[in-house]
Amino acid sequence: MSENGKKLQDGTEYSAESIQVLEGLEAVRKRPAMYIGDIGIKGLHHLVYEVIDNSIDEALAGYCTKIEIIIFEDGSLTVTDDGRGIPTDLHEKEQKSALEVVMTLLHAGGKFDKESYKVSGGLHGVGVSCVNALSEHLTATVMREGKIFRQEYERGKPVTEVTVIGKTDKSGTIITFKPDATIFQTTEFNFEILSARLRELAYLNKGILLTIKDERELVENGNGGKARYEEFRSSHGLKEFIEYLDVNRERLIEAPIHVSYDKTAIPVEIALEYNNSFSENVHSYVNNINTIEGGTHLAGFRRGLTRTLKKYAEDSGATAKLKFDINGDDFREGLTAIISVKVAEPQFEGQTKTKLGNSEVMGAVDQAVSAMLTNYLEEHPKDARTIVQKVILAATARHAARKARELVQRKNEFSGSGLPGKLADCADRDPEKCEIYLVEGDSAGGTAKQGRDRRFQAILPLRGKILNVEKAMQHRIYESEEIKNIFTALGVNIGTDEDSKALNLAGLRYHKIIIMTDADVDGSHITTLIMTFFFRYMQDLIRGGNLFIATPPLYLVKKGKTERYCWSEEERESSIKELGQGKDSTVSVQRYKGLGEMNAGQLWETTMNPETRTLRQVTIESAAEADHIFSMLMGDEVPPRREFIEAHAKYAKIDA
Repeated sequence: MSENGKKLQDGTEYSAESIQVLEGLEAVRKRPAMYIGDIGIKGLHHLVYEVIDNSIDEALAGYCTKIEIIIFEDGSLTVTDDGRGIPTDLHEKEQKSALEVVMTLLHAGGKFDKESYKVSGGLHGVGVSCVNALSEHLTATVMREGKIFRQEYERGKPVTEVTVIGKTDKSGTIITFKPDATIFQTTEFNFEILSARLRELAYLNKGILLTIKDERELVENGNGGKARYEEFRSSHGLKEFIEYLDVNRERLIEAPIHVSYDKTAIPVEIALEYNNSFSENVHSYVNNINTIEGGTHLAGFRRGLTRTLKKYAEDSGATAKLKFDINGDDFREGLTAIISVKVAEPQFEGQTKTKLGNSEVMGAVDQAVSAMLTNYLEEHPKDARTIVQKVILAATARHAARKARELVQRKNEFSGSGLPGKLADCADRDPEKCEIYLVEGDSAGGTAKQGRDRRFQAILPLRGKILNVEKAMQHRIYESEEIKNIFTALGVNIGTDEDSKALNLAGLRYHKIIIMTDADVDGSHITTLIMTFFFRYMQDLIRGGNLFIATPPLYLVKKGKTERYCWSEEERESSIKELGQGKDSTVSVQRYKGLGEMNAGQLWETTMNPETRTLRQVTIESAAEADHIFSMLMGDEVPPRREFIEAHAKYAKIDA
């Protein structure tokens, strides 16, 4: 053993020679999830966001007006902007082109120079160098100073020098990259995910044009085919964002309340309005980054909103006859709001690094909300009365909901006898190993109980369609038998005096919650109802990666003793063709209309066996977009729902 070494269990020494130094971008390729979150769908699209963030930062600095995305048939993607272009001159310290430095070194770029960028979304990310490291091929083209510069890379390493390939009178940057298939679980970009992010960015940065074109899929029209295309530009920013989010809800006030407040060192922009729903939908952003865990800006917003509205309600005498207190929760029922702040040096914390920690931001946002609402309530007395009436109604309903909620939680305090009677629990008590199936109907529930592995799989049959929480008052939700059963079976508590929707997951009994319904229209509707409930009341479980959807087969194709399960029309046709060859071409096809049509063995083999099943994990790429879609699909307004279905039916597909 060396003097500085230490013997390890396998007999080798742990010394200076054991320490690996990963140079350049090797660390990114070795541990990609540390830099982009994961190597699935989310991480793949994070690559695009990193490139777009650079272009948006150019726009925030006043140099970029247009950002274009193109998805090509070979799976590569291009982001083009008309900003200043990445510098290409010699970097004195590194003795190479600044373009190559930016593309090949971590933590290199103009974001660290306060003179170049006052605020930056890119500071939150890891930069285009990580995109380069995780791409099998990347080409950077820069237009500046009358010339066109280009350099190519493979897996983060330059394969050409920075060369001048032409002249131009334009400026800007073009990044074209193809994700590395040896890194990512999938390299197929999702048009819907990217367009939702562009729409969000357009609202957050009014005046900028963002476009996306998908050349992988030609849409048929009268003249042949054309690429799928969308563009986004907002003239009024957050006011239009609020209108988009609330398009399927009935607004209670004349128009969104809006303020751009720059009387402090931190620019604050806020838009809000009240609607006839019973949910609170507040979305917060820092330098265009969606802070899903909130932070000091959200705390400042809530403090300013509650204090200002409460003072107005008390001064007007509207709460004089109330026999109970109104709390902050009541002021946020039926509220849709967007908070956007620009912070020079944001400090992020929380589990997903999306919670703002800067203490100085709270006061700035509080001040902006107070000023905005004080002026609005004085100038719009009719809307002010409507808001106060909504708050009083919410407080009354909260007291009714509290009794119903306490009943649910009292049941949760008991183990065994306190569990729902229909629950077939599993033997294991380690939540990490356990999973629960929420199954449509007693018949399918019975089959699932017979087919499951009792060691770690629990079954909770649900009777018919659960309550549509999008259109129900809170106390009605806690009175619903099926929803009470879900709360109790999962072992979670919900609601505190400060926040009636706060979720306590300390008693969570299963780390996998699987929705299993029939593969028909009714089954899809039930799945959507359950997902709406989880999105509105148990969103932390979705963000924690706990919610899944089972995928039972649609068909069984048989010939003699040979069987093929099929999950799509294409698989069915292929199986019929394969099995139909030969002298005896008699092939039978069984369409599974419901889970109950399968026996226990078939259900286990196709849908419940961890070795062979396919589960779809439910994730949230954009909370604002999910809010808009759930309110449209499950709300009262029929025309927007019909338009959405007609517009998107041709793109619908199930991703395994």
